[in-house]
Amino acid sequence: MTEKLVLISHHLCPYVQRAAIALTEKGVPFDRVYVDLGNKPDWFLALSPLGKTPVLKVGETAIFESAVILEYVEETHLNPLHPAHPISRAEHRSWIAFGSAVLNDIAGFYSAPDGKTLSAKANTLAAKFERLEGRLSAGPYFDGKRFSLVDAVFGPVFRYFDVFDQIGDFGILADKPKALAWRAALADRPSVRDAVAPDYGDRLWRFLQLRQSYLTRLISEAA
Repeated sequence: MTEKLVLISHHLCPYVQRAAIALTEKGVPFDRVYVDLGNKPDWFLALSPLGKTPVLKVGETAIFESAVILEYVEETHLNPLHPAHPISRAEHRSWIAFGSAVLNDIAGFYSAPDGKTLSAKANTLAAKFERLEGRLSAGPYFDGKRFSLVDAVFGPVFRYFDVFDQIGDFGILADKPKALAWRAALADRPSVRDAVAPDYGDRLWRFLQLRQSYLTRLISEAA
């Protein structure tokens, strides 16, 4: 009998979304349990030594860290999301790590305390997407017509921009037609769209309003 899978989640966590997308693409049934990372329950801390989401419970075993979860799901279920060739597979893993670096820069962007820092963070992100622009294929996905784990990683990345675009034009994705087309293709993918609750945008907006960052000030001005 296949062991029950439970994805311990947070509503805004992009790393949770990666796991949800991969499981959905592979047609693997799973349950979701949400935790408040601002008030972590003891049962969650017992499962997650790092106190972070996601955690994937496989029966009674807890697997933590999104990269490890993605590899476990890839190794144990049909419908591979990695390329077959070892070099291509290794390259994809490299771009997954790049996606994590982009998420770190996004956190720095929305946490920037002043306009100068915000601009610098926007420039850093623009440079990273310029590197991606040079690697992207003709699409619609990262490496062509086949959806991969790299796409599962960048779906949550682009989702931030749905809210950022409501605040202002920061030029991060400007003059990057391949990245913009990729963003649109991922937004249309059911697994990416359904990786978050319908109120995700409202939750992210409220989260940014409470950051007391320069972006919070811009939100107040845009309201």
